[in-house]
Amino acid sequence: MNRRWIFGVLAAFPMVAGAQSLDSIKSLMNDPLVGGLKSTLGITDAQAEGGLGSILTLAQEKLAKGDFDKIASVVPGSQKYLDAAKKLGAVTGPLTNGAGLNSAFSKLGIAPDKAAKFTPTVLDAVGTVGGDSVKSLLADALK
Repeated sequence: MNRRWIFGVLAAFPMVAGAQSLDSIKSLMNDPLVGGLKSTLGITDAQAEGGLGSILTLAQEKLAKGDFDKIASVVPGSQKYLDAAKKLGAVTGPLTNGAGLNSAFSKLGIAPDKAAKFTPTVLDAVGTVGGDSVKSLLADALK
């Protein structure tokens, strides 16, 4: 696993002393983006994976292949997340805009207040690892 990814994502998610259980620390180490989303937003593995997959689906549908590949290259296991969004029922057809993304979050049982923080959290993590240009690509796709 790419160390830059692990340290970058860990830096993007604040850790509160005493608030992290051993399980959440293991989750951060095994899958830092999902672990960080769970820790920061208080959501389940399935919600984190499905939500991330939904974001990636929207980006994949709106961006040219080469641009999407830049995003996918900084999200280890991106295909796993794309598949999870479909398997969990969050993505049942094309996602073409923010309303579709919010619908996907809702299908995953992500509360609106957490859904509002989901995309900025992912953007920050992608920017930390991939830089401002990759973060900007993703942000433009999610508009």
